[in-house]
Amino acid sequence: MATLIPDRVPNCIGGSDVAAAAGEWFDKLSPATGRRLCLVARSRHADVDRAVTAAACAQPAWADTTPVQRGEILLDVAGAMQARRENIARVVALETGKSVKDALGETAGAIALARFFAGEGQRLYGRTTTSGVANRQAMTIREPLGVAGLIVAANTPIANVAWKLFPALICGNAAVLKAAEDTPATAWLVHQIASDARLPAGLYNVVQGFGEEAGAPLVADDRVAVISFTGSTSVGREIAVSAGRRLGKASLELGGKNPLVVCDDADLDNAAMWTVLSAFSNAGQRCASGTRIIVFDAIYERFRDMLVERTRRLRVGPADDDDFGPVINAEQLDTMLQALDAAQQRGARVITGGHRLVDEAHRDGFYLAPTLVEDASPADELSTRELFGPIACLYRVADFAEALALANASPYGLTACIHTTNLHRALLFTRKVMAGVASVNAGTFGSEPHMPFGGVRQSGNGSREPGTEALDIYSNVKDVYITLDPERV
Repeated sequence: MATLIPDRVPNCIGGSDVAAAAGEWFDKLSPATGRRLCLVARSRHADVDRAVTAAACAQPAWADTTPVQRGEILLDVAGAMQARRENIARVVALETGKSVKDALGETAGAIALARFFAGEGQRLYGRTTTSGVANRQAMTIREPLGVAGLIVAANTPIANVAWKLFPALICGNAAVLKAAEDTPATAWLVHQIASDARLPAGLYNVVQGFGEEAGAPLVADDRVAVISFTGSTSVGREIAVSAGRRLGKASLELGGKNPLVVCDDADLDNAAMWTVLSAFSNAGQRCASGTRIIVFDAIYERFRDMLVERTRRLRVGPADDDDFGPVINAEQLDTMLQALDAAQQRGARVITGGHRLVDEAHRDGFYLAPTLVEDASPADELSTRELFGPIACLYRVADFAEALALANASPYGLTACIHTTNLHRALLFTRKVMAGVASVNAGTFGSEPHMPFGGVRQSGNGSREPGTEALDIYSNVKDVYITLDPERV
């Protein structure tokens, strides 16, 4: 499978693979084995400048292409992705350490999203309405912004690329994507596929490298009309400040510390299944991961024991019969271990997991045992800080009111879930919980391509991607007034 990734993963600028201007490279390690997977172009300001210039040159002709024609081209790209889905999934698996099975599922979601936005070329709606002025017609039309700067995370790399690239392109923009340094080859491969499908050169450019060296110049470039970022809240704040200095548009989809409430009337087997999936799928590396498990006192011990049993049965590794793989890099693993150690010193108790896997099958990779913690204070750092790994905390509450209050006692507000058979509880929770996504009797993740995703408070700045709401991020709405003269009829 390693032959799917070149020894050196370059930038993709103006339709061509190019090395970084300074000739620098950095190591990309396999999360599953700890061994070097490839070298990656280490880009800096000059490379970003070149990519933005290529995008700015290609964009006007693309903007003049009708939205229907754009959609037909993007549908060809989606078809090419479908034809090469096995290769995409294998690259995703190599870069992230997840199983090929899980990577295929992620790839299917990315292709579905690509097809959805290709279809929006036939529905790039404005609206017509009445005017308060006689003999005047009022309407709105959508127009491209220009160059879109896209900065993605490594957790679901093919989904994250598709999530931003296709809505940006269907609206008539060109894109410069700063690939996640931990998943460079996925972004590179999409470029190869799109080029083979005859997406015009310069519309999709990939800049490899680190955030401070390649991402920051992209955010600061006056020619970049919109920045769309998925990642941590701390980096999102920096992007908001940098883009704000030049009044640049920014869409920020940030972190989460998501509550999953289990009521005393819940189907506990179903709740336990979904809790384990919410907490540990993709090694907990989801902004939508369920990391705060809030359980009614009446069923707390029973449900806790069910979770511990199910968690201990989880298989950790990169194979298709494993439940989840490693975390993305050694730094992430060390951060989680330090956070767990500090929380235990403050009184939290690890009831299963809590350690790095060091047996022969796991010792060279970045594997953390699935971890459940109880007795952490709701105000403790472990309860309020996104760790982005397979760690979940349990909290005991007396009733629905206390559960809802604790669910909302977070600086974040991305996703939330409640397990109950009581319709009144379910509906009140979905209305009152402070989150961008709320679900009942399922998991904290699982948004679909045609639905808006995003959060409140420190989970985002109010924008929503994907869904048709993403079109508002990547286009301008222009008012158009046409005045008629009846005397000239």
